[in-house]
Amino acid sequence: MDFQKLCSFNTFKQWWSHYGYGENLQDVIEQEFKRTKGITYLDHAATTLYPESLVRDYFQDISRNVYGNPHSHHPSSRLTHDTVERVRYRILQHFNTTPEEYSVIFTSGCTAALKLVAESFPWSPQSESEAGSLFCYFTDSHTSVVGMRGLTSAQGAVALPVSPQEVENRAKDEAQGENVICQTAHLFCYPAQSNFSGRKYPLSHVRGIQTKRLYPACDHQGRWFVLLDAASHVSCSPLNLQECPADFIPVSFYKMFGFPTGLGALIVRHNAAGILKKTYFGGGTAAAYLSGEDYYVPAVNISDRFEDGTVSFLDIIAVNHGFEALDRITGGMHNIQQHTFGLARYTYMLLSSVCHGNGRPVAQIYTEGQFESPSTQGAILNFNLKDSHGQIIGYSQVDRMASLYNIHVRTGCFCNTGACQSFLGISNEQIRRNLQAGHVCGDSLDLVEGQPTGSVRVSFGYMSTFEDCQKFLNFVSECFVEKPVTVDQVRLEKLKAATAASHGVNEDIPIRITNGEICKVDGKEKSTEALRGFGHRESNSQGGAYTLTNIYIYPIKSCGAFEVHNWPVGPLGLRYDRSWMVVNGNGVCLSQKRERRLCLIRPEVHLPSNKLLLQASGMDTISVPLENNTQTHTSYRVCQSKVCGDRVETVDCGDEASSWLSDFLGQPCRLIRQSPDFTRDMKKKPIGAATTTSLSLVNEAQYLMINRASVELIQKVMSSRQDDSEGDQLLDTQNVISRFRANLVIAGVEPFEEDNWPHLIIGNTRFVVAGQCGRCQMIGVDQETGGRTKEPLMSLSAYRNGKVTFGVYLTHQLPEGSTETGILSAGSLIQTQSLK
Repeated sequence: MDFQKLCSFNTFKQWWSHYGYGENLQDVIEQEFKRTKGITYLDHAATTLYPESLVRDYFQDISRNVYGNPHSHHPSSRLTHDTVERVRYRILQHFNTTPEEYSVIFTSGCTAALKLVAESFPWSPQSESEAGSLFCYFTDSHTSVVGMRGLTSAQGAVALPVSPQEVENRAKDEAQGENVICQTAHLFCYPAQSNFSGRKYPLSHVRGIQTKRLYPACDHQGRWFVLLDAASHVSCSPLNLQECPADFIPVSFYKMFGFPTGLGALIVRHNAAGILKKTYFGGGTAAAYLSGEDYYVPAVNISDRFEDGTVSFLDIIAVNHGFEALDRITGGMHNIQQHTFGLARYTYMLLSSVCHGNGRPVAQIYTEGQFESPSTQGAILNFNLKDSHGQIIGYSQVDRMASLYNIHVRTGCFCNTGACQSFLGISNEQIRRNLQAGHVCGDSLDLVEGQPTGSVRVSFGYMSTFEDCQKFLNFVSECFVEKPVTVDQVRLEKLKAATAASHGVNEDIPIRITNGEICKVDGKEKSTEALRGFGHRESNSQGGAYTLTNIYIYPIKSCGAFEVHNWPVGPLGLRYDRSWMVVNGNGVCLSQKRERRLCLIRPEVHLPSNKLLLQASGMDTISVPLENNTQTHTSYRVCQSKVCGDRVETVDCGDEASSWLSDFLGQPCRLIRQSPDFTRDMKKKPIGAATTTSLSLVNEAQYLMINRASVELIQKVMSSRQDDSEGDQLLDTQNVISRFRANLVIAGVEPFEEDNWPHLIIGNTRFVVAGQCGRCQMIGVDQETGGRTKEPLMSLSAYRNGKVTFGVYLTHQLPEGSTETGILSAGSLIQTQSLK
């Protein structure tokens, strides 16, 4: 078969079937990458290209929202803080881990993350009793890894470069036991994927070093920690930290998404975080310090402790849009890995087989294997071209010619001198001689005494196409092959046979780590033990009956109330109360503080049909099921969000609800509900509560109760304040009650008498008072119109001398082992009780 026939899409598809993402890839290019028309971009290992929708959605986000400094506490700052925290969860989700196991420290890039580890690791010099720390790294490592030794050596640590072959060749048969006497800390660094050749190193090395089975850990006592340089790997491949629990993982986001640049992260395993010690402390990193004394206490939170100053929060917000775009376009990292590997393998097979007219090979390819599998080889191809006499053609000449064809490649040593030396056979002495000859890193001096100083690298990204391969191969054929172009058929058949063998075996498909597919957080049900010792207390001083007059549930957090008269009580409170919430395009919970129109959405729970109805003026009514079976509905995505500082695991309710809410609210949003497998505990255990209390998506406690007499008193205060001023029309009682968004409304009580109750019984259900409810500007939202006034907040503050509390939080007491206490009914009598 001649070269041109080999450069056909039909040939490619015969050799590799995983191309694209289930739709016409050319349509994706037209929609997302129109700017690349006429360009063959093959430098994705340096930075990939961002899709237009990422930047468009990001621009709409920052145009629609006000994001303040997250170190402040006003609403725009809280929005920033919550969004940044959501992005942290999204990053951990992507790498199949949880906030219980890892923390995300934002940095300016992968290099800054490496520098942070070098500066903070507890290096110890050799002493009479113990050997000093070792800083070990692969010789096939990026400059930024090798450069850590400048800091480690100054601390007395010994730098030990290790070749990839030594790690297993010098390993022990069994893991070495812990030596409790020697606690010297050592650090082993290696890349998940070589940025030079694309070779993927075994992720099992992580545990091999941690358990001291692999060299050099097996030969040196002490505590061994592993830094996995994932910057090159994660651009086109999944990384599962459940399978390779490295202690430190630096990444750069522009290599994954193309945008934003200048932002990276250090992902730190909690088991290792405690060893990192800082010397410098910047804004936001201190729990307390004195300017007049050498006194400093670091922040408890790992991320806060190491993020000096204000993080680049607008760039961090862009990362969320990067994940959204990546998942929407490709369906996940496994698909990207299959697609990009297929392109790289096809290019390798042809480039390594094409020959000059005299039969000499055109390319010297630098690889350890033969692109057998995406588990051992990434989407990088490194080579030098040769003339018909077998002499290397300098990379600068190739680069200049490629630019004429508008083909973008990378040349040089790619900030990886160790791999460059190994593959090109450059000795240490030659490196020094090349410097004397005027060659420095990054220049165009490609040959010294006829020997190459570097090479050419092409690399593929998720939007790369077969046409990119075709144009590159035709470019090589036209510009550097002495005609006629021939093909080494023997070599090609061997490669094809290897392709067929590997293609017929299913690769170990990694967990598809995208938005909505994560390992669930381990949350165990907390058993609830009923409090004992209730005794009778006298009724109100006036002798009248305390009565429960109204029951309201709020199925969707911050949306309209649904009044009920008889309603079941479950382990989290009133059934379906705050079981759902609306999140914006970044996954951050929307409340009426940010979006007042939420109150115009009127959810209604219809128990007989097992449906939650979504209703609003001008909108068709839609429904979602009350109980989701996530096993049968695989389209429901599991995701993470945050409520009042608590991380919650939720389930997405689908695209129909998302479209309905987005249309009504005029911004991208989704409806999510609390995962049935997730337990969220109340932060402060109420006095008198025997067990931990589990919560739905409520803010503080299971129930909020208000007193009609207290409402009427505040109405009188509002009236008196309006007598001498032009103000809003006096609000009626029901309007004020709706603004306080209580679950339970009671009558027959003196104003604010409820503040002093420790506990009470309504019907047959026992409650503990968990504290008073602090109020904010949200009670200024008219729940009928969505308009906003300063009342009743101003009158409440005036009456209570600045103490803006109204209503009390309650938690119920379930009998031991019970999941439902029965029914609450409007009209029930209330007894206040005291513990004996």
